[in-house]
Amino acid sequence: MLSTVKPQKARPPIFSKTEFRTALGMFATGVTIVTARTAKGDLVGLTANSFNSVSMSPPLVLWSLSQAASSMEAFATGSHYAINILSADQQDLAMQFATKGVDKFAGVAYQLGVAGAPLIDGAAATFQCFNRSRYEEGDHVIFVGEVEHCAHREGASPLLYHGGKFYAEHPL
Repeated sequence: MLSTVKPQKARPPIFSKTEFRTALGMFATGVTIVTARTAKGDLVGLTANSFNSVSMSPPLVLWSLSQAASSMEAFATGSHYAINILSADQQDLAMQFATKGVDKFAGVAYQLGVAGAPLIDGAAATFQCFNRSRYEEGDHVIFVGEVEHCAHREGASPLLYHGGKFYAEHPL
């Protein structure tokens, strides 16, 4: 019989941050670039692989961002953002948007979505989201977006990330 007594808090980890990061890296994910415009109209964006669907009705997705990220204020206070799922040929964009201290939109082809967030040309799919809610957990903030518009490119192969490396899709 299972005990119904819940512990007051989790036990301390018995592994290092490096071990944890390496183990997490064994979960293959797609790669996204999350974009928005600040209240002043500046463009912000970052590479993220912490993306998931939450609900079909209403249509909800989530992603997370480090509380220390320089773009936190823009995403925490803005009303809308876009999630761009990268295609297999967009590895250079993933690296560009993951690099600190550079103009992330330099040379990037994009269109502005309905609410002003950049939609990256050639993405496998895009989700234009209302910034519905945020949850602080540990050293990250989980953003839940209500999808107002979405689109996908028929036949596009996704960019994948596993074990610290990029991969292209290969059907079994």
